[in-house]
Amino acid sequence: MNFSDLHLSDALLKAVEDAGYSTPSAIQAAAIPTVLMGGDLIGVAQTGTGKTASFVLPMIDILAEGRSRARMPRSLILEPTRELAAQVAENFEKYGKYHKLSMALLIGGVAFGDQDRALEKGVDVLIATPGRLMDQHSRGKILLSGVDILVIDEADRMLDMGFIPDVEKICSFLKPERQTLLFSATMPPPIKKLADQFMSSPKMVEVSRPATTNADIAQSLVETDSRSKRDALKELLRADDVRTAIIFCNRKTTVRDLATSLKRGRMKVGQIHGDMEQADRIRELDRFKSEEINILVASDVAARGLDIKGVSHVINFDVPWHPDDYVHRIGRTGRAGMKGIAMTLITPEDAEAVASIEKLTGQKIPRRTAFGDAAPQRGEPDQAGPDAQDEAPRSRARSRDRKPEQAPEPERTEEAAPARDSAPAREPAQGARRERRPARQPEARAERAAPPERPAKRSEQPGQRSEQSAQRSEQPAQRSERQPRREAESRRDDRRDDRRDRDDRRDRDDRRDGPSFIGFGEEGIPAFLNFTARN
Repeated sequence: MNFSDLHLSDALLKAVEDAGYSTPSAIQAAAIPTVLMGGDLIGVAQTGTGKTASFVLPMIDILAEGRSRARMPRSLILEPTRELAAQVAENFEKYGKYHKLSMALLIGGVAFGDQDRALEKGVDVLIATPGRLMDQHSRGKILLSGVDILVIDEADRMLDMGFIPDVEKICSFLKPERQTLLFSATMPPPIKKLADQFMSSPKMVEVSRPATTNADIAQSLVETDSRSKRDALKELLRADDVRTAIIFCNRKTTVRDLATSLKRGRMKVGQIHGDMEQADRIRELDRFKSEEINILVASDVAARGLDIKGVSHVINFDVPWHPDDYVHRIGRTGRAGMKGIAMTLITPEDAEAVASIEKLTGQKIPRRTAFGDAAPQRGEPDQAGPDAQDEAPRSRARSRDRKPEQAPEPERTEEAAPARDSAPAREPAQGARRERRPARQPEARAERAAPPERPAKRSEQPGQRSEQSAQRSEQPAQRSERQPRREAESRRDDRRDDRRDRDDRRDRDDRRDGPSFIGFGEEGIPAFLNFTARN
């Protein structure tokens, strides 16, 4: 089957041909006719099978007729992440270059002013993340009553990120008479409930069993331990067949630390995670697509829907917490019929997570070691590659934590034996010298008291030197005599101060006990008021 058999317009077929495609994938061949007929659709297919084009292509032909109005988009595409939204926008630009359709992107990390101006002009296609769309709707900048086509992409990822309540609220803002398309790699019960609530007799298109992996991807589990994971990763990246690789980590901090470590090893590395600004994330993706860098360390923000051609390897530095994420991660390679390689570094602590992945995918993933046939030696320095110097401090830090291994004893030689035998004998000699020190201390004091004779100066006579030494010897005695005298004087001063304080208190008490009254001074009561004296 060719794209011309799907009843697409000539202008759209020309754009598809310019993009280098001639044969539709299974999901495209099954979904495009249903979408063109205006029916609701549920598409379930594994990642990397062309789900995006299965709704972008028919939407371009449907929206080719009609015109948009200010703040009232004609179609709405909901994406869980900014990267997926930007990628869908690229698909519209690539396939709709011969159509005059307007498009707007509502994602976080972008100023509201630019988005407001785009909505004021009116758009045919609005691509948005749920959070930013709700913000714009609450601000009164957008009306959703004119949406004719609603697309919910990566619905299972929406569920994982907690966006389903926002999606339900957005659906309540839309008119009932619309076309709804839902695409997902898996179909958990909450997604099935959402489809039953907001879709009208949808057609189910399932081109593969849920949570199955691409047969074109060679998978393997690389056994190592926690201390040797970075060394094992660098060993894998040094392989000749590694052209471009995406390395997935569970935590954003691990992404930053690992990218820094690989850069120190003189590798062309970029990083992408949720804490980065949108402009920085787009710039890193563009650098990776243009092969300015060939290694991209990423969190699960890049695990869904990113379509980057030519990714030869996907390496899971951390085993994903959710088994479904494993399917999406390794789906970044082996796209569009190409071969790919997916490797996962596992430690003994990851046994349960690995078992869950194998249970979900229904296959036993082959295992191998990181350093060829032999297991990595613990504590052995990595001398291959330019990053051996970078790992030296880390290996030294690890060696402090674990018990040092006992090195084999070197063979004895006649020259080395006396040196070993003589080393312990030094301690008793030093101890003996310490014991003899107290006996020599009086002699040392006597020597210090009588300094060695020096030649007398010309201006001094022997008699003068003896008088000066006698005066210096008398000075300590004089100082010792002055000290009791000063202490006696200070005690007399203290007694004098105490006597003055007692006198002051006695004067105050006498004045308080006297016959003085307020208003009559210190002389007491006047005679003309003293009745006792008058009688």
